[in-house]
Amino acid sequence: MAAQDVLGQTARLASSSALLQVLFRVVTFALNAFTLRYLSRELIGVVNVRLTLLYSTVVFLAREAFRRACLSGSAKRNWTKTINLLWLTVPLGVFWSLILGLVWLHLLEVPDPSVVPHYQAGVVAFGLSAIIELLGEPLWVLAQAHLFVRLKVIAESLSIVSKCILTVTLVILYPHWGLYIFSLAQLLYVSVLVMCYVIYFVMFLGSPEATKKSFPVARVKALLPSFVEDETFVNWREARLTWSFFKQSFLKQILTEGERYVMTFLNVLNFGDQGVYDIVNNLGSLVARFIFLPVEESFYVFFAKVLERGKTVKDQKQDDVAMAANVLELLLKLVLLIGLTITIFGYAYSQLALDIYGGSMLSSGTGPDLLRCYSLYVLFLAVNGITECFTSALMCKEEVDRYNFVMLALSFIFLCISYFLTHWYGSVGFILANCFNMGIRIAHSTHYIHHFFRESSHRPLRGLLPSPALLLVYIISAVVTAFSEVLFCCDKGWMARLIHVSTGALCLAATLVTMFFSETKLVHFVRSQFVSRYLKKGT
Repeated sequence: MAAQDVLGQTARLASSSALLQVLFRVVTFALNAFTLRYLSRELIGVVNVRLTLLYSTVVFLAREAFRRACLSGSAKRNWTKTINLLWLTVPLGVFWSLILGLVWLHLLEVPDPSVVPHYQAGVVAFGLSAIIELLGEPLWVLAQAHLFVRLKVIAESLSIVSKCILTVTLVILYPHWGLYIFSLAQLLYVSVLVMCYVIYFVMFLGSPEATKKSFPVARVKALLPSFVEDETFVNWREARLTWSFFKQSFLKQILTEGERYVMTFLNVLNFGDQGVYDIVNNLGSLVARFIFLPVEESFYVFFAKVLERGKTVKDQKQDDVAMAANVLELLLKLVLLIGLTITIFGYAYSQLALDIYGGSMLSSGTGPDLLRCYSLYVLFLAVNGITECFTSALMCKEEVDRYNFVMLALSFIFLCISYFLTHWYGSVGFILANCFNMGIRIAHSTHYIHHFFRESSHRPLRGLLPSPALLLVYIISAVVTAFSEVLFCCDKGWMARLIHVSTGALCLAATLVTMFFSETKLVHFVRSQFVSRYLKKGT
């Protein structure tokens, strides 16, 4: 597949994934607001921090390394061996579910049954849901490698909607069920997700469309593990790369979910405070998750297909290098400007957003400061996502192994900093520690990118430099909105709030207009690769 075609399909995948993340985060956002009125903060804290951490840890450790390794390189490969390798995620998931389930049941603090009933059943259900989801991993990788955009959108949308309908119904009818509600909803979510992929491939394989596309898997039976005579069970190159990524993924999970591990294992916050922190965290990450994560996942596929892992820039096809450098520069500029916008305007509107969403329970105390810090953290998340996406797609096995040592040291430092900053600053300390963590990871990735392109004429890191005019508008907007918050927010009535919102809207409009005229190359990239393709898909 030509590099230009890969770029087009990748942009389409990123756009659709972003819309899917919008749906998921908005629904979760609304669901939290709804459940706050029926359930206790402690119950929400246990579900959204303790049990969700169990599920995400099992799934991440069992499949992340396999995804990275099996999505690298061309889609033309021996898919029988790749599918065999991917099925190893299931026994690995069973192993992690058993080990971590025992830890969650017997080594961690058990919530008060009168406040959070049925904790043991919740641990079993969330561990089982991780194993069920891993049953669809070979199908997910096949779909992602061949850019089946619509399948992913439909499957995850149906599973999200099903989960939310069941949750709302049970919360209204049986609020005393406690964790039974969220356990059943989680099991329904993963079951619908896996069944969507199974049904699609059962109908797709052997169809005229599959034959026309020369799909590498011809029968449903080929999706199951199988032995090939006189050949190895798996591709050992992919297996070795998977092992390297596994060591890295273990550390990356600690860094990604570090604050939840500190909360869970060190008990620095009670379950009620954990619930508030998670609500504010979901609000702060609403935009970051539904934009940055889909772009990172989709363009990882693009960089892995266009450039060859482990080769220097001189050994690559120069046309592909030029395209990759241009795309990287524009992606860095895109996420930087999104991150700066959120940071600038998030500072002045955090208290108002929390007051509207959760009332004085969230807008008083540390809530506004927590969301302001998270707005800054979004900027770090934005840049790190793209820089790490590129380096993960290009690093060879030896470079991945060296990076693992860096991640190991960083994991230890991060956990120590999180512990101490939390004791000094409360939940805000988690965000400050995450900013430090992301800053170090960005420094490593940018050093790798600079080293990779130094023997070429391309300088994609220039994407991290906004135009002077836009930078000036950002500074003015920050000052104006900060003064507006002091004068009009948030206890001076709805008219004052309306003036505060109008001030921010004017500043945001000025920022967008300046962006449109000063970043013309970026505007063209967004319009050609994201907007126009989405509009074509819609028509």
